[in-house]
Amino acid sequence: MLIYIVRHGETKANIEGYLQGWLDEALNQNGRDLAVVTGKNMKGIHFDCCISSPLIRARETAEIILRESENNIPIHTDARIMEMNVGSWERRKFRPGEEEVDADQIRLFFRDPFSFPGYPGGEKIEDVCRRTQVFLKELTARNDDKTYLIVTHGCALRAMLNFIYDNPEDFWHGHLPFNCCVNIVEAKDGETKLIADDKIYYPSELAIDRFR
Repeated sequence: MLIYIVRHGETKANIEGYLQGWLDEALNQNGRDLAVVTGKNMKGIHFDCCISSPLIRARETAEIILRESENNIPIHTDARIMEMNVGSWERRKFRPGEEEVDADQIRLFFRDPFSFPGYPGGEKIEDVCRRTQVFLKELTARNDDKTYLIVTHGCALRAMLNFIYDNPEDFWHGHLPFNCCVNIVEAKDGETKLIADDKIYYPSELAIDRFR
């Protein structure tokens, strides 16, 4: 079993630096372009199944990748792989020097999220780890020979793969996932391993850690 786990393409919120969470915003043009390049470079991969977060930025990314990779299959959605719920901080700016939220708390989230108490009215990082990992473990338990495309979000992607990483205490795995980065998980006979880590198919200068 091979599982391709992709973060969605770029959005207005990514550019302007405000928290999206469950805010349902579409991709911007650059986000669509990144998805097109990613999909074209995945041509030749036969996907048996596609599962996306129900949020439009993820579904649109999935649609473009499937089209450009010439995979004519339906997109299923699963709410367990939605982005972290940021509660009342949705639409608020978070980057250093621009904060519309508690600056110390948002820095803690991006530096040591396991110590972050959770978003007001939203989730803690443990909540996101729990639901996304249940999803992935249920998928790998199928133990079939199929190839899956999963399209999710930055924090949700890190949470889903946290138990696979060499150092789970480093939640962000060195940096925020890049838009349209591709992670490949191989699952066989009860063993799960990461065989591609944040792979991108576009020029590296376009790969941006949006918190820095």
